Amino acid sequence: MRIDLAGRTAVVTGSSQGIGLAVATGLAAAGARVVLTGRSQDRLDGAAGVLRGAEPDADVLTVACDLATEAGAAELQQAVPATDILVNSLGIFGSRPPLDITDEEWRTYFDTNVLSAVRLVRRYLPGMTERGWGRVQNIASDSAIVIPAEMIHYGMSKTALLAVSRGFAKEAAGTGVTVNSVIAGPTHTGGVEDFVHELVGVDLPWDEAQREFMRLHRPQSLLQRLIEPEEIASLVVYLSSPQASATTGAAVRVDGGYIDSIVP
Repeated sequence: MRIDLAGRTAVVTGSSQGIGLAVATGLAAAGARVVLTGRSQDRLDGAAGVLRGAEPDADVLTVACDLATEAGAAELQQAVPATDILVNSLGIFGSRPPLDITDEEWRTYFDTNVLSAVRLVRRYLPGMTERGWGRVQNIASDSAIVIPAEMIHYGMSKTALLAVSRGFAKEAAGTGVTVNSVIAGPTHTGGVEDFVHELVGVDLPWDEAQREFMRLHRPQSLLQRLIEPEEIASLVVYLSSPQASATTGAAVRVDGGYIDSIVP
């Protein structure tokens, strides 16, 4: 399948590292102009360098802003008034005993993982529908369905993203714009490496730590390994393409077979 996104602009949030950077790189490889976002300009500059190293001809713009705030969303839209593709990859996660999660932590997870996406969809969706073409994807998680006991505040936020995606897909019905969520399984990023070592200990070599984490905490996985960010990016690039025009309002899984079933 040849995916051509030449002439399209793609905004990818939380793209200074991890899944977001992998998605941006994949979209650039397909010909899209990509916009990297994050709070640190230094980290964005480094990410842009990594992306250009992989795709030397890439058209890359960086916008430093805090998208967990309304002011940050306004800054991004001022810098990029319109986009054809919006990938909401920004998110935070961490483990906490359920009864120790404070009100402030609940609000922080909702603001960062849910409202950051809602604000940008609200800002960019009208332009997409007016032009008759657009792609919105919200990066969710297997934790939206299989709520982990060690981070239910994170699971709550990702469950909310499924509802957000389905609702906005209905708003965009019949316009040529698709809105989907991507349910990503346990993924190999720097932050996840820290999380894995937090749960299984820091003494094990990475390969052993990864296997032990999957055995103890994600035993349903059919891959029995963490997913690489590029594997998630491949699905996102497809959903961003003209070939995915009939897929909307869906929760599309790249979870390594971790989730047994999902009710739409």
